[in-house]
Amino acid sequence: MGTIVGLLDLGRNALLTHQKSIHVTGHNIANVNTPGYSRQRVNVAANKAVNGTPGQMGTGVSATEVQRISDRLVDAQINSEQQTLGRWQANEYALERVEFIFDDIQGQGLHQAMSEFWNAWQDLTGDPQGYTERTALLAKSDFLAVSFNQMAAGLVRQQVELDVSITAAAEEINRIASQVANLNRKISEIEMSGQTAGDLRDQQAMLLKDLAVLVQFDSFEDDMGRMSVLVGDGRPLVQGYNATQLTLQTNAQGHLDIFWTDQSGNSFDITAQVNSGRLGGWLEARDVEIVDYLSRIDTLAQNIINEVNGLHTAGFDLQANPGEVFFTGSSAADIALNVNIAADTNLIAAATTATGVPGDSGNAISIAGLQHTLTMAGGTTTFDDFYRALVTDVGSAVNAATIYHNHQTSITESLDNLRESISGVSLEEEMVNLIKFQHAFDAAAKLVTTVDDMLDTVMNMTR
Repeated sequence: MGTIVGLLDLGRNALLTHQKSIHVTGHNIANVNTPGYSRQRVNVAANKAVNGTPGQMGTGVSATEVQRISDRLVDAQINSEQQTLGRWQANEYALERVEFIFDDIQGQGLHQAMSEFWNAWQDLTGDPQGYTERTALLAKSDFLAVSFNQMAAGLVRQQVELDVSITAAAEEINRIASQVANLNRKISEIEMSGQTAGDLRDQQAMLLKDLAVLVQFDSFEDDMGRMSVLVGDGRPLVQGYNATQLTLQTNAQGHLDIFWTDQSGNSFDITAQVNSGRLGGWLEARDVEIVDYLSRIDTLAQNIINEVNGLHTAGFDLQANPGEVFFTGSSAADIALNVNIAADTNLIAAATTATGVPGDSGNAISIAGLQHTLTMAGGTTTFDDFYRALVTDVGSAVNAATIYHNHQTSITESLDNLRESISGVSLEEEMVNLIKFQHAFDAAAKLVTTVDDMLDTVMNMTR
């Protein structure tokens, strides 16, 4: 009803509404540099009109809600791309560490060791009885074996270090899951009371973004504002107000696998379902790429052991005795120079006959010739070419991971910029809003002052 008292209520509502708008604008300005903050705005609507003469009379304005400005589709896309980014980021880091193991730049790598080993046999062919040549051969042979040992140990060490990273990631995932579940409770309680938990939803969104870097997941929100997070093949990591803790168990290879446990205590191995996020990148490097490199190094070592031993045992040493196995072991990890030969250079079987003919270096020539013999990959390549192909593959894997990482970084940066254009705080826009709301507040205050003067006039008329 259009009364003077009604005008006072109208002015009071306008003052309160514009005061709230100024408050929210100030909150936006204060959080202009807060990571993940989504700007907010006060939505206003005209109050319900009342019947009067000559017609309905408006009753002013009220604030209906404080709205958090966001785009759920963009947020979901960011999380999806963050999962891929995390995978390539972790994979690149792991493979770069592996590449250092294959680095021959300093002249101390396996390729150098093999070259010196074959050259030492070649030198022995010139003086098969020479003590200097035999001593040099033993040194180069031991260097080759140690190079294999160190490379295998280095690759295994990288797997162990990745297990440490996986452990830390699982702990971080569990921490984030607990925080999301806690926020679910707070958001639900606030929004069920009719309020909007904008700041808490920002915190939740940031947690999910951090989680996406670590592991891939699916998420959805129920009608009570509770976020559910599913990992693996649909196992709930967060459901309602409860969070499930991921655990780690040692597998048959001595590495850590990831397990999800249900409410009844039943554990399920979800390692195979973790394909993205840093966990996915680390698992791929540990269980696929490094395993492949170890297998190929073992194959190379095994073939060198077998080929050299086969020829050495067919030859004769300086005492005209059949040669012993030159290398012991069966893999890159345990290849070693025969301790008997290491202790007595006379046991090197450089000759092809037992006659003890001076200058008989036929067996040394045969062993030296292994360097250029097609002994690998079904008789299609040499030892050196097999190893060079392995090193090339390692370098190619690192380059591919770097390319994918850089590409994915560009995608996520573009999406972050898109989100900022939608949800970010623009100081220029907020300053304009601040001035607008200030003028509206001043006008409402002027209305209240005017109505107060009208009341004074009426009161004076009754005296």
